[in-house]
Amino acid sequence: MAIRSFEPLLSCGGSCDTLVREAILMGVWTKTWTREEYELLVHSGVFTPEARVQLVLGEIVEMTPQTPAHATAVRRLQKVMESVFRSGFDVRAQLPLALGERSEPEPDIAVVPGSPEDYRTHHPSAAVLVIEVSDTTLEFDRTRKLSMYAQNGIPEYWILNLAEGTLEVYRDPQGMAYRTALRLGPHEAVSPLAAPLAQVAVGDLLP
Repeated sequence: MAIRSFEPLLSCGGSCDTLVREAILMGVWTKTWTREEYELLVHSGVFTPEARVQLVLGEIVEMTPQTPAHATAVRRLQKVMESVFRSGFDVRAQLPLALGERSEPEPDIAVVPGSPEDYRTHHPSAAVLVIEVSDTTLEFDRTRKLSMYAQNGIPEYWILNLAEGTLEVYRDPQGMAYRTALRLGPHEAVSPLAAPLAQVAVGDLLP
């Protein structure tokens, strides 16, 4: 999933900062990026508008195109989470999270404190719940992304596993892992830690 060469993604021609462009053309797929450097690349127009890239633990990765089932699951998740988290939270779909110095993912769903207006000048740096929809990216979501979310203190991380029709629930982050892991089938339900009175039916999330 990692981008091994950014050259095909360049769209800014001579308008790019010289140092940024030189770094890209020198095989930067081996470099560990900071979030500040990553945002410089984004703002310099290095990536084409259609590029689906994220910064995960210092590595810039290109995500695969969404399948119709993936897109449908994201929309279902967003509607369900908006019905659960009505006040005091913002449910964000595929928008950036600023996690530490080396990560800026765009999870399929992130439930963050506050309202959209709170993030006019900066991306949120915390979330009470992050959800990834997994079909072709299951191994990556279970390893690199899980480690990233745990390391940055995300208290609850869900993976909607489309291939197996299950919901994987990870809680209690410690280091780069979670101490609690649950796997729920389509006829089961779960209560988010930040909304303990709500019952979310797994079947309502699956496309």
